[in-house]
Parts: sequence; C-alpha cells; structure tokens
Amino acid sequence: MKRDDYMYATIQITLCILLILLLLLFPQMAHQGTDLGLTLFMEALFPYLLPYLILTQWLLRLTAPMRTQQTNRISLYVQAYIISALGGYPTGATTIAYLKNSGQLQLKEANFLLAVCHAPSPLFVLGFVSLDLLHSHTFGWLFLCLLHSFNICCLVTGYFIFRSSHISSHVTQPTPLSTAPFSESIRETAPTLLLVGTTIIFFTTIQTIIQQGLKQVIPTLPSTIELSIAALLEVTNGLKMTSTLLAHSPYLLFISVLFLTMQSISIHLQIFVIAKAAKLSVRPYIKLRLLSIFIVPTIYALFSYVYP
Repeated sequence: MKRDDYMYATIQITLCILLILLLLLFPQMAHQGTDLGLTLFMEALFPYLLPYLILTQWLLRLTAPMRTQQTNRISLYVQAYIISALGGYPTGATTIAYLKNSGQLQLKEANFLLAVCHAPSPLFVLGFVSLDLLHSHTFGWLFLCLLHSFNICCLVTGYFIFRSSHISSHVTQPTPLSTAPFSESIRETAPTLLLVGTTIIFFTTIQTIIQQGLKQVIPTLPSTIELSIAALLEVTNGLKMTSTLLAHSPYLLFISVLFLTMQSISIHLQIFVIAKAAKLSVRPYIKLRLLSIFIVPTIYALFSYVYP
C-alpha cells in the first residue's frame, strides 16, 4: 500500500472509530437524529423524488429507440438537462449514467454532463424552501433562474466543445433496449431512493451527535457553528435550522442561497456513488461545483444590493 493510501485509510478508520464512540456515548441523540433524518426525507424529498424518478427513467427507456447515432447532440443534451432540472438531484446523475451505459454518450461527454445536469428540484426549492421555510414567493424563482443560467451557459459551452464528436461504437457492455420499460424504471428507481434516504438519515444522525458532543465540551456553542455543521453534512436540515435560528436576520436569504449552491456531503456522496458505478470521473463535477459556489451567491448578492 502506498504511503498516501495508508494515510487516507488511517484517517478513515480513525473517523469511523470516533463516530462509533459518539453513537455509543449519545444513543438517545443518535435515535433523535435518525428520526429527524427520516422525517426530512419523507416530508421534504420523498414526495417529490419518487414519482419523478420513475417517470424519467420510464421516458428514457421509451425514447431510447428514437435516438440513433445520427441524433442531434444538442437535443440529447437538452433532454438530459430538462430531466435533471425538473427532477432534482440525483435525477441528473442517474440520467447521465443511463445514457452513458447505453452507449448514447461518450465518456468525456458523460463526465461533463454529470457536472452540468445537477440542480435541486423546483418543487423542493419553490415549495419546501421558499414557501414553507422562508415564506417568500420570489426567493425560489430568483435562485432557480440564477442557478440554471449558470448551468445553461456551461451546457452551451460543452455543446460547442463536443459538437463534432459522435457516439462511440466501442462502448463496454452497452445496455440493451428495454423490453419492459415501466417495470425496469421501477426496479432502477428503488436503489436510487435507498441511496438518497440512507445518506440523508446517516448524515443527519451524524450531524446531531456531533452537535451534541460539541455542546458537552462547549456549552455556549455559537449558532453559526451549528448551522455550518448542519449545512456541511445535510443541506435540508441545515436550511431548516437556518430558517429558525436566523429568522430575523437580514442575511437569511443570502445564507440560504449559499447553502443551496454548496449543497452538502450527503448530496455529493450520492453523485459520487452513482458516478463510480457508471465509471464516470467526478473531477469536472467538483470543478463546476466550486465555480458555482463562487458565482451564484455573488450574483445574488449583487442583485439584492441593486434591487433591495
């Protein structure tokens, strides 16, 4: 084992042991965190994610015979982007993985589109975040306009880069055309939902016990640290805590934009798992996320300053 690999494995083992000790020290908090994660998943994500995942996977399989090697690349890119924009994460990742595995996208195209076709569900942003948490009718629309403007600019750039490319005929074990598209879409949706639910519940539990552990050491733990931990691990809970702790803060909307753009380890891990299963590179995804974290909140802050 290489030295860097050994150090990385050691860090993971140490972290795992520390988290197990925290679970043993705070079993009641772990139980509360699990309940909170399950509630967030069932109330904020499951109603929006389940039907759309099934329908998009069904649509992809129904339209697969219509897409040939002569299919216009821009139409394929637009279809993938619209599906991801309406379905939210990780719909985009599952869509790109399917198109790559079925031989409709080259590896470089799939790596790029994995980074571009990534956005929260408009139902989640407009319904749960904008109306339920922030009680604002305009916040969700403005955020979605900014985020999708950034993504579409990247998509157009990618189209001009890849427009001369054709679907490779050397795809390893391509996915055959579906004989039972609806039943296959349900079967493919189940592991994605399990992945989303597991990561949300796990990281909400970890966030809860870390927060309680820090409070035992620092009884007057600043709320900013609590929010940072929550948003870093699981953005849904982070947004909920932000709307409560900073309800009267003038920076509430900006912090919400920042958290929505950053997302969280929970969401990024979902994308990494799907990408690894499809043998996709996550480097373009990471680079584009870092760029969006800088650009989208900055433009929102400038817009809010000009139009308060």
